[in-house]
Amino acid sequence: MNIETIEQTLTSELAVALYFSAPTCNVCHALKPKLLTAFDANFPQLQVISIDISETPEIASHFNVFAIPTLLVYLDGKEFLRKSRHMSVDQVVEEIKRPYDMMTS
Repeated sequence: MNIETIEQTLTSELAVALYFSAPTCNVCHALKPKLLTAFDANFPQLQVISIDISETPEIASHFNVFAIPTLLVYLDGKEFLRKSRHMSVDQVVEEIKRPYDMMTS
């Protein structure tokens, strides 16, 4: 995965989530499966891209991500949501639900 591929995906897909993490981040590993389960249940058209900042720090800096875990959600090519560190899965779902449903119905 590189910046160009991600940027293409952001412009071509209706809903995209970028999840920034690192192998040394325990919170990242605990949160990711919960987010993926919630996204699968609520947002079937949401494409999730996982980015390991230890392997590709240039992608993190391109998106101004300086803390992990960080979740960026793009709707219709525009950044809609940015959450870092401590986030509630339910709150993330709640914030995305209405605009996502409006776009996909």
